[in-house]
Amino acid sequence: MTTMAYLIPRYDPLLVLASVLIASFASYVALDLAKRVGAANRSVALTWWAGGSIAMGTGIWSMHFVGMLAFSLPIALGYTRLLTFISWAAAVAVSVMALGLASRGSLTWVRLAAGSLAMGTGICAMHYLGMAALDMSPPIDWSAALVAASAVVAVVASAAALIIFFWLRRVNKRHELAYQAAAAVVMGLAISGMHYTGMAAAGFPEGSVCLSATGLSSGSLSLLVGFAAVTVLD
Repeated sequence: MTTMAYLIPRYDPLLVLASVLIASFASYVALDLAKRVGAANRSVALTWWAGGSIAMGTGIWSMHFVGMLAFSLPIALGYTRLLTFISWAAAVAVSVMALGLASRGSLTWVRLAAGSLAMGTGICAMHYLGMAALDMSPPIDWSAALVAASAVVAVVASAAALIIFFWLRRVNKRHELAYQAAAAVVMGLAISGMHYTGMAAAGFPEGSVCLSATGLSSGSLSLLVGFAAVTVLD
């Protein structure tokens, strides 16, 4: 039986670190927004929910694509525009769910289970749609075990995020920022863990060609991600 040979990927450690930092910062923003969507004024709460979902989703998406920029193969790579956009929309949809659940009065076991499953599914959709934006020939060879592992990490990370959202409500105000920062680091590491587990699941056979190499290149994608990151910072 012949063993398939694969292209050997490389990662830029500085960009990997940047992706983790962005994930942590996006998590910090999400935790801050979760407190605001519960505002007594309904119109104010809805405004925070809509704006917060876009900011949070953009932050998660930015982490994903900085992680993609950290990844390289010994061939030219590019990303199709439509799937790149749809992956961003999936990240925003996940954020709509997360902040919607965070605004509820209590976190029941049913809400936790249903919410973490829905959010985990959305995070996986965002990641794998982003990977599908690499139009490869032959197609990416996926490790079923690692894809499943990445899905488990996404669901567990989502459950942890929801628990943290509600836990921070009971934290003493004097220590709130410190706890929020620590929680954001935990969430950022969990989101990054899902991303890099999903990346490890992808195998690129020798002789592969990226048919979307003329699409969004690393240069144009870096400008797009940079703009997205600045939007979140604002």
